[in-house]
Amino acid sequence: MNLPTALSLVEPLDRQTLGERAYAQLADLLISGRLAPGEKLSLRTAAEVLGVSIMPVREAVSRLVADKALEVAANRAVRVPVMSATQFRDLTKVRIAIEGHAAAEAARLRGDSNLASIAIAEAAMRAESEVRAPDLPRAVELNKTFHFAVYEAAQSPILVEIIRALWLKAGPVINLDLRGNPDRLAKGEAIRFHADARKAIETGDTDAAKTAIAADITSAANFILSRGGLSA
Repeated sequence: MNLPTALSLVEPLDRQTLGERAYAQLADLLISGRLAPGEKLSLRTAAEVLGVSIMPVREAVSRLVADKALEVAANRAVRVPVMSATQFRDLTKVRIAIEGHAAAEAARLRGDSNLASIAIAEAAMRAESEVRAPDLPRAVELNKTFHFAVYEAAQSPILVEIIRALWLKAGPVINLDLRGNPDRLAKGEAIRFHADARKAIETGDTDAAKTAIAADITSAANFILSRGGLSA
């Protein structure tokens, strides 16, 4: 069979689709903080859980290593990088600048569907914080859902893509703020800042929206740094 030259460079669709799915699901584990710094990732186990062969997982992991969201240790084990306090502070500054800008844009450009998504996400996390024994992994997921509902409202796919890249690196660390720490959730700082951001976006107050998201990021970062779990 004679094929156009360009088609000879195209991978089989099924394989490409499975690789994209594996990448998206592993990336979401990192962004949502369900993988901790230093945690090892078994390619075989990941393939079994995702219901695919090991090849799409290997391709996805290679992409995540290129993104510096995963790393290959000296013994060839794949793991989540361990971030230093200095690196975390630097990443936090960048997040405040970019995510604060996204929140301001959300206040300026949000549509009705965006307002509904933000309100639902904010209410869900607030409700989780008020139960006697909150589901902390769910609270972590709800935190991510709220933030990305805000960023989607900025109406900029490129901006959301940049923020997702930041969260790939920061997710395992920033979610130490909530994961395994019910006192932090009960304290309610994140809940208050989320409510402030929602109100600012609803009223179109760009400065207040930027301030609320920056305060949320700063508060979480300060708490993580105060625990001394990151290397110097």
